[in-house]
Amino acid sequence: MDLGVPPQRTPQPHDAAAGRVPLAVVVVDADGLVSHWSTGARRLFGVSRKDAVGCPAEELLPVTGALRRQGDPLPDRAYADFGPELDSSLSGSVVYPAAGRARVDEPDRGRIDVLWWAYPLVGPGPERLLVLAADAGPLRGGGEGEGQGSETVAPGFALHTDFPGYRELSSRLPEILPSMSVREATRIISQVLELGYPVLEFSRHDRIPVTPDWGAPQRAGRRHADGLQARAGDAPVPHAAPRPELDLEYAAVRERLEFLNEVSGRIGTSLDLERTIREVTSAAVPRFTDFAGTHLRAAVLAGEGFPEGPPDVTTIWHRVWVEHNDEPGRWDDTVPVGESIAFPEHTPFFQCMVTGEPVIVPYVSEELSNRISGEFEKRDLRPLITHRSLLIVPLKARDVVLGFMVLMRRPGREPFDDMDRTTGAELAARAGLVLDNARMYTYQENVAETLQDSMLPQIEPRMAGCDIATRYLPGARLGRVGGDWFDSVKLPGSRTALVVGDVMGHGLNSAAMMGQLRTAVLTMATMEMPPAQLLRNLDDLARRLGEQYLATCLYAVYDPIRSELQIANAGHIPPVLVRAEDGRAELLDLPTGAPVGVGGVAFETATVRVRPGDRLVLCTDGLVEVRGQDIGAGLAALCASAAHPAASMDDACDTIIRALNPRGGRKDDVALLMARLNGIPDGDVAAWQLALDPREVARARRLVHGRLLDWDLPDAVEAAELMVSELVTNAVKYGRTHHIGLRLVRTNALLCEVTDDEPAPATLLDAAADDESGRGLVLVSSLAREWGTSTTARGKTVWFELALSRLPRPRPNAW
Repeated sequence: MDLGVPPQRTPQPHDAAAGRVPLAVVVVDADGLVSHWSTGARRLFGVSRKDAVGCPAEELLPVTGALRRQGDPLPDRAYADFGPELDSSLSGSVVYPAAGRARVDEPDRGRIDVLWWAYPLVGPGPERLLVLAADAGPLRGGGEGEGQGSETVAPGFALHTDFPGYRELSSRLPEILPSMSVREATRIISQVLELGYPVLEFSRHDRIPVTPDWGAPQRAGRRHADGLQARAGDAPVPHAAPRPELDLEYAAVRERLEFLNEVSGRIGTSLDLERTIREVTSAAVPRFTDFAGTHLRAAVLAGEGFPEGPPDVTTIWHRVWVEHNDEPGRWDDTVPVGESIAFPEHTPFFQCMVTGEPVIVPYVSEELSNRISGEFEKRDLRPLITHRSLLIVPLKARDVVLGFMVLMRRPGREPFDDMDRTTGAELAARAGLVLDNARMYTYQENVAETLQDSMLPQIEPRMAGCDIATRYLPGARLGRVGGDWFDSVKLPGSRTALVVGDVMGHGLNSAAMMGQLRTAVLTMATMEMPPAQLLRNLDDLARRLGEQYLATCLYAVYDPIRSELQIANAGHIPPVLVRAEDGRAELLDLPTGAPVGVGGVAFETATVRVRPGDRLVLCTDGLVEVRGQDIGAGLAALCASAAHPAASMDDACDTIIRALNPRGGRKDDVALLMARLNGIPDGDVAAWQLALDPREVARARRLVHGRLLDWDLPDAVEAAELMVSELVTNAVKYGRTHHIGLRLVRTNALLCEVTDDEPAPATLLDAAADDESGRGLVLVSSLAREWGTSTTARGKTVWFELALSRLPRPRPNAW
């Protein structure tokens, strides 16, 4: 039987065999039963096809490491070191081939040394494992044992090679798979060719491709070029070592395979896109190339999703990393990292990115260098590319070019050839998959962050009578999305609503629920609902939205003129109040209702008196809850850290975060809101009662005029007088039996409120040219910074704010 490469000299006992070897071919189905058994398998293992098909493979083959369940003992007839990746081959969870060696004790033939290759199979058919096996005895030189000067033979795989006999696998495999359709055989062949061609490794130095002799008879009398004859049925004899040129080719293949294996282990260590790019680029230098530059499409780098359509001359590329072994900084000006560039059409770079195929230029002559460089405006590439070897490989995923790598070798090094082209393409293919994973992760993170940011408000740091600072920390494992939220709402009368809530659960669903509930709270707050009534309505809304809508919520309204808080709680952790007088921090003892969405639970409003400079701290349970620890310990730590002196509100928030989340290891997201309750001094508030008399309009103007001059706000007098006159006129016209209230409040703006006993809200009308009324609120709307109307059971309040060109005199910091 023919064994392979024609020998060039008389074989010696220690020579390694190469080339053609008889193979046993066995196919195993998903149940671990033999479905196909070749003639070579019958010869090697001594079992007929009739007896083998349908039997458990572990009873017939010495490669049971690929088939046995975890913990099962090996059969008595075999012992070997099996591939560690084959234990789950039949389950389909392993997609890589493995190879090994086993020894089988046969009653008639003694001990047989078996080499084997196993390929996991995927697809619609029942076949799940292809096993190739060969007798290693004829491949040894010398004696029976391996310690007697013989070569050590080990099976392996070679990827993307074109060894002699490579195509024979596809042409001969159907012949030795009985009862298998052409379609099934083709499916198996394509997977074998994709996963790797079987090779033999001698002494761990030379890897020789297996050109399988499938056991089919050969015509007697066939002669090789050297005149030696192999007769049908002859026992295999070792041949001479491969020719020197084959040695070089196999060494080059081995070098490239080792390089690709090394690269595969170095890239993709994280899902960070920029780190992945650096790993991919740096892995190629200096082993494969002297210069490597990676370019990515702008959409990929920005995390904007999968690029649509093929690139063209308008496509913007970002040079994201450059690695080389030239002098440091030599190419920083020519090809700077971070540059955005559109590549000209008549360049090899453009050819690679539009075709999606590698482009190789073995030698860049001066003429070609001038032509390429001339396509770029104000950029001289000639010092970089002249006399070098150039290889450009695309970085693709799902047949779309995400970027490309420019690889160059300096003069004096072997120029890129077709084998390098294949190696570069394989490098780019592996890098493209890793980059696409990182791109998808970056895109998903960006989507999550955008959603979360859109849900959280932009809090004004200074409200009427209070300063506010906030922090939001996404959970470490939640993809930066959660159901925690905080808010502050500006209310009439210089009041501020402070809200913190936590939707039960995590992820996008919780964030979406949070957005709906937050919007509802914001809407109801502007309607001036009392805290308990607001939570009651929110509970009803949550139940109507669905059973999964459960959330805790704390709602507080701060009145800086009265120096009081009105608070209602729906199952949330209590707030902390830090007293300015002595720095003492205390948990407020509030009635705690059930979370909103439970239904049937009453909510209560508690009133808490505060002093200027007191601080209110609201947070979600992610800050104080630790698995396995009582929440009381977390609340005590919150009080201690909140009472710690700090130079500013932001510093105070940071102190709390550092104390309760020292290493950023919280798994839940955290929302924190701190408000310093400064109050509004009595001297900055003026209030009067007016009668239901048209003459009171003039009096109201005089009162406003005098008070604004007392407050040193002459620039605000004219506009304020005019707007107050309109609002008081309306109140006199539509009021019933009670007095009209007029109040001015000076903060960072001028607030004016006019109150009457008519509950119908004031409405902005579109007055016609000949109408005698209806223009009052139009005037207010055009002059005021903000205006609004609120109603209660006792009447309504119409208010406006006027921006001040001269701020009030500063007061000492109340911190």
